[in-house]
Amino acid sequence: MSTNNLTKGKLLIAEPSILNDKEFNRSVIYLSEHNEKGCIGFIINKPTEFVLNDLIPDINCDFKIYNGGPVEQENLYFIHKCPELIPNSIEIDDDIYWGGNFEVLTQLLNDHTIENSDIRFFLGYSGWSINQLDDELNESTWKIVENNYVNLFTENANSIWKNQLMKFGGEYQIWANAPENLSLN
Repeated sequence: MSTNNLTKGKLLIAEPSILNDKEFNRSVIYLSEHNEKGCIGFIINKPTEFVLNDLIPDINCDFKIYNGGPVEQENLYFIHKCPELIPNSIEIDDDIYWGGNFEVLTQLLNDHTIENSDIRFFLGYSGWSINQLDDELNESTWKIVENNYVNLFTENANSIWKNQLMKFGGEYQIWANAPENLSLN
């Protein structure tokens, strides 16, 4: 398999075969960049115990922060649906943008202009070199799917991986319903 069918805006769904991988077990990753050097994405279904105000006290906002991946976990990243409000945003897909002017964003959050359904924050990101992701795809580590969600930010983080597996059918349905900790079964 080649990364030719990989483009920004697609979702990587973790195969059940990586259940022992603590970082990516049951992950759904939104790809925000794909080029000749590799891919960058954010795990969209792994909330942390933090909210924005915990990390940045100057921002009066309790939006949940997600674990975006194992790379640069000391850095805060965000994707959003409001490029008209946040200057310097980078388009990922039709309706989702990456980053932008953080000073403007801070003011918008303090003014409660941006809704939780418009933005998602991450500590860290997931990244692969082009050959590394090719290898993982060849090893059936990920399934690539279109992002067909009306609003990815309002999807239930606890059920998005399971719901994707249920759509795949067959043996995936068994894995979708398996407990997260198989030793408890």
